[in-house]
Amino acid sequence: MPGFELLGDAERRAVAQVMETGVLMRYGFDGARNDHWKAREMEAALARRMQTPYAHLVSSGTAALTVALASAGVGAGDEVILPTFTFVASFEAVLALGAVPVLCDIDDTLTLDPQAVAAAITPKSKVIMPVHMCGSMANLDALMALAERHGILLVEDACQAIGGTYRGKPLGSIGHAGCFSFDYVKTITCGEGGGLITHSKALYEKAQAYSDHGHDHIGNDRGAEGHPHLGYNYRISELHAAVGLAQLERLDTFLELQNRHYGILRKALEEEQGVTFRRVPEGGVENYSFLNVFLPDAQVARRAQAALQRAGVDGVFYWFENNWHYHRKWEHLKALKSLGPLPDAVERRIQECNSRDFSASDHWMSRNLSILVKLSWGEAALEKRALALQQGLREALG
Repeated sequence: MPGFELLGDAERRAVAQVMETGVLMRYGFDGARNDHWKAREMEAALARRMQTPYAHLVSSGTAALTVALASAGVGAGDEVILPTFTFVASFEAVLALGAVPVLCDIDDTLTLDPQAVAAAITPKSKVIMPVHMCGSMANLDALMALAERHGILLVEDACQAIGGTYRGKPLGSIGHAGCFSFDYVKTITCGEGGGLITHSKALYEKAQAYSDHGHDHIGNDRGAEGHPHLGYNYRISELHAAVGLAQLERLDTFLELQNRHYGILRKALEEEQGVTFRRVPEGGVENYSFLNVFLPDAQVARRAQAALQRAGVDGVFYWFENNWHYHRKWEHLKALKSLGPLPDAVERRIQECNSRDFSASDHWMSRNLSILVKLSWGEAALEKRALALQQGLREALG
């Protein structure tokens, strides 16, 4: 999965162009930059690739989520529905705006269960935020129907799923906004960076201002620009955008490699008794960054991971016991371990929402192993890995 595996001459040339000008900031210094605008170029390329009219780069995937939610009007006391299986950045972005993250059960897609979402919607609900974990998606038709029925927004957290599609549309482009991470371990990397896409001009205009202290970016004198509303600093640098632009141009190559490697690993496991696979919703095409399997129970899953570790197979994750990606280890959220006080009403609601029974999620996650798909494997390494996976799972299954 990680684009850093194939960093090369294209990325070095793009960075060198920025260094030759000495202009590392994405805004201003027009005369010195020799017409190099890497962030602008990457935004234009991302919008084309994602089939949306608007794209905006920021400093991280977390920043993209925060800016998208803020631009959607999310604020104090509003509720954002998100899955029990995600990265902590999803709820951090909600908390940063004074809003309430409402954890919600997943199903065998490893993403939001639409029935659980329907039960979680309240008059305070402002956004449904599906997280396309490990390269695949939720049932977006069902979630969009819920959003439209209740007059709320759908913001896609596609940070792990760039290149996947749903009914022919790129992931991230289906909802009111979509967010990507370009950090060091994503399919394409800026080192650190993120982006959001949208079909809404109004949301885009708010996002591009909010991420730069509220600058409206009208005119050629940065110091004279207006500030239509409050903002913060979530800017990306030209150096990071240069790397990302070069990587984005190689995205299709990366996806082809992931698809091929995924296919070989999956074929090796398809005949194994007791092994089933994550469900991809009808019309969905994942980006093949992870191969996700279910085993008969948690005990077998733990045995399988241990057997694979003994065999030297890296990149096999048991998210059920992971500190950063699954609700069971999020005591800092559930116990509200904040550096500063939170509003009483927000505290109460966070505790009400997130101390519920999530056994439906546990049913799936406790049986799941998630297998990273790398870009840099050669034929011999891939064959060796496929055989090791077969043997490790057979050992665990007895």
